[in-house]
Amino acid sequence: MALAADAVPREGGQTPAAGSAAMSAPAMGTSRPAVADGALGRKRGPGALAAAYLVLYNVVMTAGWLVIAVGLVRAYLARGSYHGLYYSIEKPLKFFQTGALLEILHCAVGIVPSSVVLTGFQVMSRVFLTWAVTHSVREVQSEDSVLLFVVAWTITEIIRYSFYTFSLLNHLPYLIKWARYTFFIVLYPMGVTGELLTIYAALPYVQKTGLYSITLPNKYNFSFDYHTFLILSMASYIPCRGRRSWATWRTTAKWNERAATLHPNAVGSGPPRITYAC
Repeated sequence: MALAADAVPREGGQTPAAGSAAMSAPAMGTSRPAVADGALGRKRGPGALAAAYLVLYNVVMTAGWLVIAVGLVRAYLARGSYHGLYYSIEKPLKFFQTGALLEILHCAVGIVPSSVVLTGFQVMSRVFLTWAVTHSVREVQSEDSVLLFVVAWTITEIIRYSFYTFSLLNHLPYLIKWARYTFFIVLYPMGVTGELLTIYAALPYVQKTGLYSITLPNKYNFSFDYHTFLILSMASYIPCRGRRSWATWRTTAKWNERAATLHPNAVGSGPPRITYAC
């Protein structure tokens, strides 16, 4: 399901498979070319045009999430309350979160080196929460849990797209790199909590209205219970014996990236060992 901070960097709209000399310098976890340069006798990927497009994409997305952040602050100052702030940024949130679908395309056409499957899962999970839960169940839009994950997403995406923009330009400030691999410690649990509480709040309304559910009999002889689907989605956050949940797997991966990026010479850095039991 949707998760607040990317524990495995989502590169779908950010870094080129290979680029011009000015834009293809590796940055940890993001700017590594998908293929080596011609000096190693391998075919180069997309060049300066792809890199320029990705810079533009990331600049636009950074600006979009900044608009959302400013909208939240202005609405809070005007109302003097954080309740119902979702309505002040509903349209830009839907637009820019849906715009992340392009990241799947970037992976599919090969201008970035990330997995289409992993990128698709991460992007679609957020799009799902944006449209199939928060948009479709209007009763939850005033819940404080929505603001919780919206704030987490907003800060995360401003940092993430800024990180990719500066990495592509080969001028990555340490502060942005540090924020990219540090803020998730707070933003990730904050976002996950908001997402789970929002889905939980939607359950009674989904069950009452039968939203998106398909009952038998019908000509396709197929049934689907959206209420049950949401419960299973929530369960996917929970680690069980012998299995990491998607959430804990991504958290562990992010800690490993943080250690490798910010403390490359440290031994044994990272989070405590996590055991999983139902």
